Amino acid sequence: MSRATVLVTDAGLGSAVAVIRSLDRAGYRVIAADDHRRSAGLWSRHAAERLVYPSPRRDVAGFVACLADAVEREGVDIIVPVTDAAILPIDHHRHRFDGRCVLAMADREALTAAADKYRTAVDGEALGLTLPPTQLVRTVDEAVSAAADLGWPVVVKPRFSAMLGDNRVERRSVTYADSEAELRHVMQPLEGRCEVVLQGWCPGHGAGVDLLMWEGEPLLAFQHERLRELPVHGGPGALRRSVPLDPELYRSSVALLAGWGWSGIAMVEFRSSGSNHRLMEVNGRLWGSIPLSTGCGVDFPLSHVRLLLDGTPPDGRVGDYPNGFRARHLTNDVMWIMSVLSGRPQRRHPTLPRPRRRDAALAALELLDPRITYDVQSWRDPLPGAIEVAQMGRRVGLKLIGGRTDNER
Repeated sequence: MSRATVLVTDAGLGSAVAVIRSLDRAGYRVIAADDHRRSAGLWSRHAAERLVYPSPRRDVAGFVACLADAVEREGVDIIVPVTDAAILPIDHHRHRFDGRCVLAMADREALTAAADKYRTAVDGEALGLTLPPTQLVRTVDEAVSAAADLGWPVVVKPRFSAMLGDNRVERRSVTYADSEAELRHVMQPLEGRCEVVLQGWCPGHGAGVDLLMWEGEPLLAFQHERLRELPVHGGPGALRRSVPLDPELYRSSVALLAGWGWSGIAMVEFRSSGSNHRLMEVNGRLWGSIPLSTGCGVDFPLSHVRLLLDGTPPDGRVGDYPNGFRARHLTNDVMWIMSVLSGRPQRRHPTLPRPRRRDAALAALELLDPRITYDVQSWRDPLPGAIEVAQMGRRVGLKLIGGRTDNER
């Protein structure tokens, strides 16, 4: 009997590398795919084949056509899209894949609900979740008026982080403003192009309730917290840790996804400070800390693929995993250390608290801690890690000469 074939997109990401390794070890034939030939995951020994596709950020039609051709040519049984840039075009062109392969993603209505930051806020509040002070604005003047009520600084979030444009996926980033002048500057490019969710800034660190749901019922659950994030005021994790499931956060997260009829994987993200947890957004896709949960034996991608292809539910118990397990995204952690040592967060956002340089020095020493695992670096599969280190060297060089490097791909 031949092995089922899985195509994994965005193979340069640490989360995708973890998926490629896990699925191959489980006996699947894995095709690693990305839009760059030097993508780390393409060179994993766990990838049976490699596929380089046109970037969906520039050529949606070419991207979809390349995947559809690979499905026929390679006999792909299931596609695992990793980022919004891959999910949006595939979702828009589902007819190209219907009856030909399975798509490891939620249905369109649920995906749209999760991607909509304002709907997430409204639905979460209806369930009793605590949110930052939030207003939906459309114009510069509306934003300035709303900020007077929310208080400075404010977080400026386009309602949708990614949207399909003219044959491309447009990405819109979250940013901050701590004055009327800065808010006007940030809002001007967005006015007339998209609605904006304006929120009061909340201290704390990122936390996530990770779930595999099927028809609104939870099958797997995991919770993590970000010990360091890049950018330092909130963003993708640099160092994360597994923590016990908080019963209230778990219940509310399940209820939120169940209300959308969710089937698939998702991460409900919170901003946590002590016992206070504020709902931020929902990632209706694979999230960056997947290597952490996989390292703890909670393998969301593998469980999802098995469920879709074989109808086999996970055999683990919800919340059954080791606590205190830590995993590092090496590039993000090094860039975090450099950002703090350089004082850059204070220069960019002087009103927000920043980590101490002493914290960065201790974090640098912690790079040698053998108890912390790495997302990509592995002696058993060395090439992806070596490629990431080389690419990290380039980012470090750009930072040293003043390039902007705070955002993870």
